[in-house]
Amino acid sequence: MSGFSLEITEYLEGKISFEEFERRREERKNLEEEENNLNLTFLYLEETSDGVSKSVHRVFASMMGENEEEEEEEEEEEEEEEEETPEQPTAGDVFALEMVLNRETKKMMKATPLAYEPFSTLAMIYEDQGDMEKSLQFELIAAHLNPSDTEEWVRLAEMSLEQDNIKQAIFCYAKALKYDPTNVRYLWERSSLYEQLGEHKLAMDGYRRTLNLLTPFDGDRFMHLARDMAKSYYEASDITAAIEIMEEAFSKHQSLISMEDVNIAAELYISNKQYDKALAVITDFSGIVLEKKETERDSSAENTASEKVTCTIPDGVPIDITVKLMVCLVHLNILEPLNLLLTTLVEQNPEDMGDLYLDVAEAFLDVGEYNSALPLLSSLVCSERYNLAVVWLRHAECLKALGYIERSAESYAKVVDLAPLHLDARISLSTLQQQLGRPEKALEALEPMYDPDTLAQDANAAQQELKLLLHRSTLLYSQGNMYGYVDSLLTMLAMLLKVAMNRAQVCLISSSKSGERHLYLIKVSRDKISDNDDQETTNCDAKAIFVVLTSVLTKDDWWNLLLKAIYALCDLSRYKEAELLVDSSLEYYSFYDDRQKRKELEYFGLSAAILDKNFRKAYNYIRIMVMEHVNKPQLWNIFNQITMHSQDVRHHRFCLRLMLKNPENHALCVLNGHNAFVSGSFKHALGQYVQAFRTKPDEPLYSLCIGLTFVHMASQKYVLKRHALIVQGFSFLHRYLHLRGSCQESFYNLGRALHQLGLVHLAIHYYQKALELPPLVLEGIEADQTDLRRDIAFNLSLIYQSSGNSRMARKLLYTYGTV
Repeated sequence: MSGFSLEITEYLEGKISFEEFERRREERKNLEEEENNLNLTFLYLEETSDGVSKSVHRVFASMMGENEEEEEEEEEEEEEEEEETPEQPTAGDVFALEMVLNRETKKMMKATPLAYEPFSTLAMIYEDQGDMEKSLQFELIAAHLNPSDTEEWVRLAEMSLEQDNIKQAIFCYAKALKYDPTNVRYLWERSSLYEQLGEHKLAMDGYRRTLNLLTPFDGDRFMHLARDMAKSYYEASDITAAIEIMEEAFSKHQSLISMEDVNIAAELYISNKQYDKALAVITDFSGIVLEKKETERDSSAENTASEKVTCTIPDGVPIDITVKLMVCLVHLNILEPLNLLLTTLVEQNPEDMGDLYLDVAEAFLDVGEYNSALPLLSSLVCSERYNLAVVWLRHAECLKALGYIERSAESYAKVVDLAPLHLDARISLSTLQQQLGRPEKALEALEPMYDPDTLAQDANAAQQELKLLLHRSTLLYSQGNMYGYVDSLLTMLAMLLKVAMNRAQVCLISSSKSGERHLYLIKVSRDKISDNDDQETTNCDAKAIFVVLTSVLTKDDWWNLLLKAIYALCDLSRYKEAELLVDSSLEYYSFYDDRQKRKELEYFGLSAAILDKNFRKAYNYIRIMVMEHVNKPQLWNIFNQITMHSQDVRHHRFCLRLMLKNPENHALCVLNGHNAFVSGSFKHALGQYVQAFRTKPDEPLYSLCIGLTFVHMASQKYVLKRHALIVQGFSFLHRYLHLRGSCQESFYNLGRALHQLGLVHLAIHYYQKALELPPLVLEGIEADQTDLRRDIAFNLSLIYQSSGNSRMARKLLYTYGTV
């Protein structure tokens, strides 16, 4: 028993099933056979000192009775037990006897582990004790050791079913079929058990084998089984297999075909859109006759002949088959017999035959015969039993096709009332309401269908809601309702970016701060995000969410949707929310991993931050951009604008470090000069400006910057050679005047330098010349922004005010400084 004692122990303890026990036993058996084959030679080559094999010695020893003493002792013990046994045993004695028998049986099992009788005996003992579970376990082991007894396997299958162990019963039937593969009963029972477990394919395969084993004399059984199999295949949407089964039944047992079989076959053919075959089955086996008759028509020109189809339906044909005949005739465009058949149908009560009404009406709708379908559908919607959403939907579609928009809208509204989650009905109703000039009702039809909790758990609900929001957003945009349009876009994007928004600490809230309730994006702290959201952020697979949502929109469609939302937020001056939306999108891996989309999002974020006057955040964007594209002047212009408005000096060190890596960069040279100039490091600024001047000596700006640097150095309190600095400064300022030309700007800058040095009489001269000239006209900049007359007048008024000429100062302010 040591060969499979472990398997038996685990099986009896309930750790493994009998199928697993069988599998392990077979594997061990195969392994032991291989080992025995390898060791067989060595077993017989073992010899004693006299040259005789040890196995031969063992055989002779048993024959000579070397173990007789042990056997005699055992016999004496048995005789003593028999003498002590009373003639009328009590219940306790019976129990003791069973225990002894149990012990002796187990000894036999150890002595002969491959014998099935001890296990059968144990099974009977446990059955007498009422332990049916243990009894079945030992019966299965006994059957495993004596597998050819098919009746025993069937009995064990029935016992397994009594204990509700269907899988074990299937296994027992499979073992019985292994030794009796043509037994129809075993196949049938196993297949029915497979059906109970939902194993449709295995059940159908078993039934097919059963059909092949049935003899021609088992026609009734064949037809009954084929009928059931066809229904099962039909329920599993395997129409082709169901048709094959029925065709085989019709070919083998034509004499046993019933009206139910005809009805099933016709239904299958119609479902597969094989209307000609359905019509052939109906006419061949139901007694219905279709005849073509030629009729002659006399005319003045010639005699013409035409064919007329007549239909004869015998008594006793079920109405179901008649309706299927009508469906086939409609699809095959054989319309002559339909009038009489329709009359027969409408005589039936729609409360009882509503499904047949609907079948014919749908056939008319499929071929575009809406006028014929409408009376049937109208009868159904007026009934109590068939006043259903699906019937109202067909009624609405029929009315819409006939051009009855108002009535169609009413029918669609009824569908929405009966089935609020029907998406197509909502969309169609909204479209019709918009055509009827009712925009508010059109929007009402596209109200959200699901609550947020359902959307978070049900992928199908999310898909339906997304389709609804797409249509709603298009409708809102066409109506010019931008706030509602943004609400729809944000709702859709929140479905896609939910995890990314949590990472970016962005939340979508509903608020009525603008007077109406709308959705807004806000920044929240990490502790405001719930623990559930944190767990979802950790466990949720963003790619899985993307796969679900891309069944409606592709990745590029989502990208276009995001761009629309950003543009719409900026159009509404909601720049802060545009920033937050960009932040969330950058946390979404599908967009971030796409380098082109990531760069575009960064540019959107930069623009939104500048428009929101969030220059600190804008600096974080532009800093990375200029590092990657250090030679792009446009980026340096934006960088300069941001640092100028941010009132921050973080960029000074950044520019110096970047200058060390790019010493020949012209923009960095000038910016470092500006930074040093603002910080009061005039000598450092002068060195940067001179470097730029040497690179482009004809650039007026650099001459101006050098001249102003000298002027500021000369204006310091403690300075040597002040006169030399002033002379050098004005030499560069005059060079600037020469390069720039005589204009309002150049005269103002020269006058301002003289004003700073206290040479006010010379400053007045240049200020007055600047006032006489018009402002510069620059493309893309309004003239009011380049007009310096207000600044010039104010500086002149200060000079006149300090000299005591208040009237002149007031005149200048009244003339140029009044807004």
